[in-house]
Amino acid sequence: MVTNTVTYEFNRESRLLTPDHFQCVFKKPIRFGSRHFTILITPTNLPNDSCKNNRLGLAIAKKRVKLAVQRNRIKRIVRESFRLNQHDLPAIDMVVMVKSGIDQLNNTEINQELAKIWRKIIQRHKN
Repeated sequence: MVTNTVTYEFNRESRLLTPDHFQCVFKKPIRFGSRHFTILITPTNLPNDSCKNNRLGLAIAKKRVKLAVQRNRIKRIVRESFRLNQHDLPAIDMVVMVKSGIDQLNNTEINQELAKIWRKIIQRHKN
């Protein structure tokens, strides 16, 4: 008996790794935003369409979040939220950027904002 189990992993294939990958997203993005996030997305242009891979890139500026501890906390939360929601999202590459004041939010508030943005992305790509 074979079951189609969903793996909730965040591996190397789930990340934007090179400056070229980031540049592709920055060239012609579709923007999604909230009070503390801006997410730029483009359709994935991977050569092998056999596996639907979403890829995540993080651009957390030191200018926006001063303390490294806070930047790392935000990155951890975004990665975890992406990991849990990646199977609902369409095949896209995305770069997550933050706005000032996000370091004042607690983890639950950050997760709620991300959940709203994931819903917006899913809704827009259904149409």
